[in-house]
Amino acid sequence: MSPERDAILRALEQVIDPELKRPVTELEMVRDVLIQPDDTVDVTIALTVAGCPLRSSFEEQVARHVGGVPGVTRTRLHFDVMSPEEKAALATRLRGGRPEREIRLDPATRVVAVASGKGGVGKSTLTANLAAALVERGERVGVLDADVYGYSIPHVLGITQRPIVVDSLIIPPVRGELKVMSIGLFAEDNGPIMWRGPMLHKALEQFLSDVHWGELDTLVVDMPPGTGDVAISLGQLLPRAEAIVVTTPQPAAQQVAVRAAVMASKTGMRVLGVVENMSWLVGTGQELFGSGGGDRLASEIDAPVLARIPFDPALRESADAGMPVLEAAPDSEAATAIRELAEAVQARRRGAIRKALTVL
Repeated sequence: MSPERDAILRALEQVIDPELKRPVTELEMVRDVLIQPDDTVDVTIALTVAGCPLRSSFEEQVARHVGGVPGVTRTRLHFDVMSPEEKAALATRLRGGRPEREIRLDPATRVVAVASGKGGVGKSTLTANLAAALVERGERVGVLDADVYGYSIPHVLGITQRPIVVDSLIIPPVRGELKVMSIGLFAEDNGPIMWRGPMLHKALEQFLSDVHWGELDTLVVDMPPGTGDVAISLGQLLPRAEAIVVTTPQPAAQQVAVRAAVMASKTGMRVLGVVENMSWLVGTGQELFGSGGGDRLASEIDAPVLARIPFDPALRESADAGMPVLEAAPDSEAATAIRELAEAVQARRRGAIRKALTVL
């Protein structure tokens, strides 16, 4: 029995672009389908760029879905590249009719900003691992590295792939189910970013308007330390953002973290709570950096302590290896604490908006 073309096209509806997370048929990426006399099926898919690093994903999916159609003896996948006109049409479809330079995040997407008063408290590592823990709990998650001068999210998550630009739309790289955007993905050889304040606002605005985030449940934002331009810009661009404030147990860090919490409140963010990082040394319980900083900060800003994360070498080692500790050391104390943090963050999600009752 020879395979039916309609059955092959239906099978291609199950082939999902790994970056855009939509079927290749919906994105009009299928350029040709040919059924050979020996029932070999040749499929040609048009990619946005010639050197797409995720070609293997297309190959695996086509072999699995099209190869499973009754009558197909084998599959051969060929690649082509979209023309400028096709890229422009794809960008228009992805925008969904929205004009350029409009914030592209769905209003239902939750924005969680991870902030700290000072550097060196482990904020970026916690951001990356919190995002991974939310994915593990079934959420669709993006990570925005807003720490423009001190970008480290690409390194912590092991991402070296550059974003793809389709017309004027930026497609963020993915790590499994996690979408990531950072200025570090555009920098050459770990080069410094030397910008003045207005350029920071422009970059953040572009990351929110020109990046195709798609359907996200939560966007986790790694904020720069302190209370500068980016914190103000995020409050202006995303007035419904929520903030997590990271501190260590020592008073010096706690006192500075208060400023980040006050800044978040003044820019309209809801402060979800406090994370005390490096609370104790795993295996010993020794409090290397003192104690009580998280509780004091929570009391001062009237917010709960969401989690206490131990000083765990596994967390540092996994970050240096470019993977979340949940993957590298899933049974470690740090991984357990970060899962508890993700659970606490989900539990404090804003309630659903209810329709107001009609006044009679």
